Amino acid sequence: MHDLRSHTWSRLHDESFDLVIIGAGVIGAAAARDAALRGLKVAVVDANDTAAGTSSRSSKLVHGGLRYLEQREFSLVFESVSERRVLLDIAPHLVRPAGFLFPIYPESPVTVAKLRLGLMVYEGLALFRSPRLHRTLSARQATKDLPQLRAQGLKGAPLYWDCMTDDARLTLEVLLDAQGHGAAVLTYGKVTGLVRDDNGRVSGVTVLDGLDDGAQPRTVDIRARAVINATGPWSDRVRGLSQAGSNQLRCTKGVHIVVPADRLQMAHVVVGTHPKDKRVLFVIPWGDSVYIGTTDTDYEGDPREVAATTEDVQYLLDAANAYFPSVALRPQDVTSTWAGLRPLIRADGLDPSDVSREHTITVDPDGLISIAGGKLTTCRRMGAEVVQRALDWITLAGRGPLQVATVDTGRMPLPGAVGWPADDEEGQSVCKLVQAAAGDKLPPATCRYLTDRYGTRAIDLVRLALSDQRLLQPLVPGRPEILAQVDWAVRHELALTVTDFMERRTQLFFRDRNQGLDAVDVVADRMAELLGWSADRRAASAEQYRGEVAMSRRWRLPPDAPGQGAPAWS
Repeated sequence: MHDLRSHTWSRLHDESFDLVIIGAGVIGAAAARDAALRGLKVAVVDANDTAAGTSSRSSKLVHGGLRYLEQREFSLVFESVSERRVLLDIAPHLVRPAGFLFPIYPESPVTVAKLRLGLMVYEGLALFRSPRLHRTLSARQATKDLPQLRAQGLKGAPLYWDCMTDDARLTLEVLLDAQGHGAAVLTYGKVTGLVRDDNGRVSGVTVLDGLDDGAQPRTVDIRARAVINATGPWSDRVRGLSQAGSNQLRCTKGVHIVVPADRLQMAHVVVGTHPKDKRVLFVIPWGDSVYIGTTDTDYEGDPREVAATTEDVQYLLDAANAYFPSVALRPQDVTSTWAGLRPLIRADGLDPSDVSREHTITVDPDGLISIAGGKLTTCRRMGAEVVQRALDWITLAGRGPLQVATVDTGRMPLPGAVGWPADDEEGQSVCKLVQAAAGDKLPPATCRYLTDRYGTRAIDLVRLALSDQRLLQPLVPGRPEILAQVDWAVRHELALTVTDFMERRTQLFFRDRNQGLDAVDVVADRMAELLGWSADRRAASAEQYRGEVAMSRRWRLPPDAPGQGAPAWS
């Protein structure tokens, strides 16, 4: 891994690129993939890990946005449902259909009839290519599927189909595909300035190595024909390097909470509205957990410090308990939380939930190209659009000509989908191959878990695990994650810190009831062995992750409590 990073650093120093993309979130990754597949020379840099911001802290849904119909954003819905189909095709191991049940009560903002009409429009905009067409469950049918659902006043419950995903792994695979087609990818490389030509126009970036802990960390000037700023919540800060006072974002905070599945038995995703403000929320089954979200409140602080508050958690518990009153969820039931920022385009005078999710592309006078807004679902199209805008600017600025290939990125599978059978929606045949590769060394549940996250590449991961008996051991007793995933993440997936692995290569941070804390030392020891860390660096990486867990639990403390301690309810 050191060799790969050193090679990448040498490329950034020695070569000139067509595009430099700042930001390795899902939009930056999609732009890099689009450009690399079209034959452009691309460099991607990020001050943190790939998907470390918004792209790993979304609602983890690939959907058209049914609620946007009420706001008459028909073009956004059409684009979203079209791209949902594309992601289903190119990443079937990561994007999975799920049923969404919308129970209707007298106090609901819509009637059953109105929602059914909306679903007909929704499916029509998808050209009736939704994973399945909707149907309406009677009150009896709905409570049979979900016995804990409030029966009193239930009028009926339309059931429609959208998709779920692992947002961080989807982002990662998009980026890995770009890298596989020639993109130079450097994580933990912070852009500290913009390089300019003799006319004052942007012609590259200055990058500081965030992993060099020497007295004078190394820097590099990366030269490029065009620079794309795809940094999400940090977009205005990067634009500030170009021109002062150019704020265009209105960031809103979205919080999710996780509770054990033995508290909430869910056969479908439940879509509801909050009893206080009628904002749409989701209660989503997630293996042995259920997550609930999301909030939508303005946020103006440091994006690195965004976290759930006690008020956020109680808001979500109140919503869940309105639909499942017999469960009576309490703060003690919450095993983990996450908070992310939506980098929306500023629209003053509107409630946060009413701000458009459309994206915008801005070209500053000195040529810095920025993209902000948008949705996870439309990442591929947004990436293609911002690359085309960059190509147009290159031509206008006289920095061409460029030979650009024409490719259909919507038909090219991501790495884990290569060889995935078109007629195997659930990946049963792939899972059988994984099980055959594992023999009797791994339980079927672990093979299923690996298939669902690595797709066809799970076969190679299992072979790696079999090369050393130590790699077969579970990271947390009773859970499916195994030590071989650490090796795979370091060798093939750009993982450079314990947090990279625990939060984004796996989801132990979110899914494990102790947020992976019991596995930190095992993971840190293995990463230290693979990456040649000193004892100090190993300790620092482990402690950084513990700090991430502590921040996600900060809501448990009284407002005046210093640091992490006993929960406020204890």
